[in-house]
Amino acid sequence: MSKEQSIPTKLLWMDLEFTDFDYQNGYILEVSVEVTDFNFKTIGNYEARIKNDPEKLVHRFKVNSWWQDFPENRDDFIRHNDTGKDIKQVERELLDFVDEHFGDEPAILAGNSIHSDRGAIRAHWPLLDLKLHYRMLDVSSLKILMNGKYDVTFEKNSTHRAYDDIQASIAELQFYLDWFQNKH
Repeated sequence: MSKEQSIPTKLLWMDLEFTDFDYQNGYILEVSVEVTDFNFKTIGNYEARIKNDPEKLVHRFKVNSWWQDFPENRDDFIRHNDTGKDIKQVERELLDFVDEHFGDEPAILAGNSIHSDRGAIRAHWPLLDLKLHYRMLDVSSLKILMNGKYDVTFEKNSTHRAYDDIQASIAELQFYLDWFQNKH
C-alpha cells in the first residue's frame, strides 16, 4: 500500500511561534510537537526554543505590529533567546522524533492554521518538510464550517505559546467531534 493510501494511526500536532509571516526572513522562536492517536492520547512530545541573532530578532518584532499586542511573550522570547538551541539542531531532533514515532507511517501534521506553520517549516526546515505527508489536519477549517453552517463556536484561550496552543487545538477538535456525536 502506498503512503497516499495508508491509513494513519497517529497525528503529529505541531505549533510554531515565529516572528512574522515573511517566512524566509522571519525567525522561528519555539516549537512544540505532540504525537497522539485518534483518541488524542499522547504518545510522545518534544519542545524547543530557537536561538536567534538578538539584534535581528528585535528588528523582526518591530516589523510585525502583531507582537505589540503580546508584549509579555515578545519580551520573554528576547530575554531567554540565549537559552535556545541552534535551528539546525532542532531540525535534526525533529527528524529523529518523527522517525521514532512514525517510521514508515505518514506523519500527518495537525493543528490550527497549520498551513502557516508549514510555511515556516518549508523555509527553515526543508528536510523535515520532506518527511511530512502532504495532507494536513487543520482544525481552523473545521472552525469555519462549525461557525458558518451550525453557528457553533469554541471559545479558545490563545496564549500564543507553542505547547499551550497545541493543547487548545486538540481541545477544540474534541469539542467539535463531541458536538457531532451528541447530534446523532
